[in-house]
Amino acid sequence: MMGSLTDADDVLQDTLTAAWRALGGFEGRASLRTWMYRIATNKCLNARRTSRRHHPPEPLPPFTPPEPTRRDDVTWLQPYPDNLIEELPDAADGPAGGYARREHMELAFIAALQHLSPRQTAVLVLRDVLGFTMAEITAILNTSPTAVKGLLQRARSQMARSAPLASLTVPANSTEQTVARAFADALVAGDIDAVVALLTDDAWLAMPPAPHQYIGPEAIRKFLTVRAAWSAGRQSRLIPTRANGHPAFGHYYSTPGGSIGHPTGIVVITIRGRRISSITNFLANDLHKRFGLRDSVEF
Repeated sequence: MMGSLTDADDVLQDTLTAAWRALGGFEGRASLRTWMYRIATNKCLNARRTSRRHHPPEPLPPFTPPEPTRRDDVTWLQPYPDNLIEELPDAADGPAGGYARREHMELAFIAALQHLSPRQTAVLVLRDVLGFTMAEITAILNTSPTAVKGLLQRARSQMARSAPLASLTVPANSTEQTVARAFADALVAGDIDAVVALLTDDAWLAMPPAPHQYIGPEAIRKFLTVRAAWSAGRQSRLIPTRANGHPAFGHYYSTPGGSIGHPTGIVVITIRGRRISSITNFLANDLHKRFGLRDSVEF
């Protein structure tokens, strides 16, 4: 619901504190799970309705980037480590439930959720991701069945337009690994032609918390060319990991002429067939810690 690890951590702490304080009044009229999710959902709703959402400042690039194709206002989006998804308990319906859980952690799905109203988001997550019944959702949100039905219909309709689940997350395979390795090798080598050759015709590049988005291979080429000029004399390295069900990399850069690389963020790529359809470069020098990556690398 929050789309941000930072915001989710804050809401989790509020949820646990509120649950601890209210535990003595828990009467067992609903399951403990439903009771906890009611607290968590309402804490998320409150955070999304107020100024408590963490809006990171737009970073100042160390070079003058080309004019973006468009700007996105969901600048708080952050990647979610796959190892945390795998630690979740199995769903009641076995492996199929595990796939469904990963599908609903896709970046496209999480990003699209941020454009729904808070209550639409809550109903969609409670019903389609967590599997609560309509009656349970009515109780959690303290509203009417008609209101819940209407919110769910509108949310599903908008999600079908903005994040169709046509290319859902699947386990890593040899083709995906080959494409991801080719992308990493080309990017580190500064071979922009090789990177562009891996892109689909409708590929896009985003860089939260910067609002800039570059759509299409040529727009992405222009951005990479400008960045390559800035990075001349610097060494870079990509350390493989996974985020939101996709191949990802911890990105490290050295200072000019230096031999030690420092983290600059997490790069997540979406692969369609044998091509890359999106590159999301999450710019933050502390995200690597959430993925268990090193604070520095040697070249």
